[in-house]
Amino acid sequence: MPIAHWQDRFEVYLHGNWAQDDKAHDVAHFHRVWKTAQRIMAGTEADRLVVLTACYFHDIVNLPKNHPQRHLASTQAAQETLRILDAHFPDFPHQLYDAVAHAVQAHSFSAGIAPQTLEAKIVQDADRLESLGAIGLARVFYTSGALGRPLFDSRDPLAQERELDDTTYALDHFQKKLFKLPETMQTEAGRELARLNADFLVHYMAKLCAELKGDYHDLDRDVLEQFISIAKP
Repeated sequence: MPIAHWQDRFEVYLHGNWAQDDKAHDVAHFHRVWKTAQRIMAGTEADRLVVLTACYFHDIVNLPKNHPQRHLASTQAAQETLRILDAHFPDFPHQLYDAVAHAVQAHSFSAGIAPQTLEAKIVQDADRLESLGAIGLARVFYTSGALGRPLFDSRDPLAQERELDDTTYALDHFQKKLFKLPETMQTEAGRELARLNADFLVHYMAKLCAELKGDYHDLDRDVLEQFISIAKP
């Protein structure tokens, strides 16, 4: 069966059977991760059906960021993915079950599971790229708003004289997690894209800090100098 037919079937199933209130992890998110994964795996020998399936089901169980069992969500998602495939897609190749389950389980940052296959590395990179760039920026503030967190500490936005705390301030999440993502990428294509999109976030932060100082025309050059190395090899 052509890969596009599997994608259509997965989307029909999810739209009809999966209710998700978190709009940062909806079917549109799965679609975007798959598009990114296709770019990353171009020219590789990765199994496209394994990657597609993991992209569309990696967050089928998605616990809130402040949930005490957040680190177990990807393991639960892997188990639920196999249940869904067995119950609703009986023609899905059973020999791919283990590869799909591993790619789903290993995608999570909080789970801390190292990807062992090319397919798992591609899915992890594609999902983490969703946390960077313009979409990543929107997701940070969407999630923080849903959790009732302030955008930033206006007295010390970059946490220069306090501990970083992204459970309190949305902007702290940039330094606490997002700026570390490029070095965690598993593929060269993923690293290149991560650096490019981290650069966007650095420039956004420099613009924000300039505005907090009353400068709506320029960027905060000190911020650029401090963080621009994140976007370089």
